Amino acid sequence: MSNLDLKDNTFLRQYEVCVEGHLAKIEYAAQEKKIFLTKLVIPEQITSKEFKDDFIRAVLDHIQTQKMRVVPTSPQIAGFLRKHRNQYKEMLPVGIRI
Repeated sequence: MSNLDLKDNTFLRQYEVCVEGHLAKIEYAAQEKKIFLTKLVIPEQITSKEFKDDFIRAVLDHIQTQKMRVVPTSPQIAGFLRKHRNQYKEMLPVGIRI
């Protein structure tokens, strides 16, 4: 599940992945050099336990290539960043603690 076909839907302001005909998404709000990850939606039909982490990781890796900072307002995304603090801590804006 590591090779996700991630799409940045700028019109709806969300990252999307279609898995077996079901759309998973992470909604965001962009502001200058920061991106606020506001909501994670994974349909119940996607039952893979690794999918959520793979999806969040793909989104963070995409954001990292754009040299933007991440502000996780979604509890699930904040929890992922807390669990992988060492790998993604440089993406957090100064003063943001998880």
